Parts: sequence; structure tokens; C-alpha cells
Amino acid sequence: MSHYIRRRTPGATYFFTIRLADRHSDLLTRQIGPLRAAMRATLDRHPFHIDAITILPGVIHTLWTLPADDADFATRIGMLKSRFSRSQPMPPNRSLTQIRRGEKGIWQRRYWEHEIRDKADFDRHRDLIYLSPVHAGLCPRPQDWPHTSLHRDLRQAKPAPPPIGHGAAGLHLTHPAPPRSEAKQRHLTA
Repeated sequence: MSHYIRRRTPGATYFFTIRLADRHSDLLTRQIGPLRAAMRATLDRHPFHIDAITILPGVIHTLWTLPADDADFATRIGMLKSRFSRSQPMPPNRSLTQIRRGEKGIWQRRYWEHEIRDKADFDRHRDLIYLSPVHAGLCPRPQDWPHTSLHRDLRQAKPAPPPIGHGAAGLHLTHPAPPRSEAKQRHLTA
């Protein structure tokens, strides 16, 4: 079994990507009310600040700042996942391991975490969060996506992220490769 060493700095800001087990599911946007309730309950029990968040159909991208004397993001993520899972019906196709562990199998077991180093790192990750629905092909502009804290930031006169292709290269956003026949066609006609 792999052992992950996670940095735990009290009061730090972290970027997280939390995914559903089924990458093709739209459960998070379809069940946005229970997800918001699970987030509120988590915030009530273990406070933190949500600097930025975007909920995609099967993924949450977010920036959290923890309290000055607290570095326990794992409990917060576990509580969010657990509270949301409890609000959902039992899925029909669970593995024997999931049944033995009492898991619904809704979430991927692990999540991506990155401790923010400085303001430039914060800005890059904030832009990545807000551009993610555009990158996923869900809307033409970040402002068009309903499940994002970008709307809160715009009301507070914070800047919108740059459009993709205008300074967003540092975000490491990748676009899907064209089908092989298209790529060959472009190569032959170039």
C-alpha cells in the first residue's frame, strides 16, 4: 500500500480536487442542494474559509484557508464526502470491499491537494478553478457556470480569470487531442 506524505501547515491555504468514483456521473450538479448542505455542516463543525470553489458534474475544485491553529484538512474532506454520501441512495453496483467497509462507493478514495506557496500560486489556482467549466466544455465563459464562487468574487469587485488563450497557459489546462483522422488530415494539408 502506498503511503502519502501530506504537508500539514496550520493556517495554510490549500487547493483540492475531489472527484466522484464515476467520472461520467453528474451527481454533484444534479444533487447540488445536498452537497451545499454537507458543505455547510462541515463548515459548522470544522470552520475554514472557502477562497474559491467550482462544482462540476463529477468534480469539486476548491481553495480553502484553514484556521491559524489548524492543519486538519483531511477530516474536513472526509466529513464533506461522508455527509453528502449519507444523503444519497445506496448505489446498486458496490464492490465487496465497499460493502465490507460500509462505503457507498460514490467518491474516489483519494483527492488531489496542493499547499499554496504565494500570491502568484494562489492566483493561478483560483483561475484554474474558475476556468474549469470552460475547459470541460460546459459553458463558453466562467461567468456562465452557476455552481461557482466566481459570482461572489465578481460582486466583491475581484477580477475574473483571463480568457483561455490569454495568459492561461500557466494553468496547465490541456485540451483534448483531435481525433486521429483530423490530426492526420491537418498534417497532410499543411
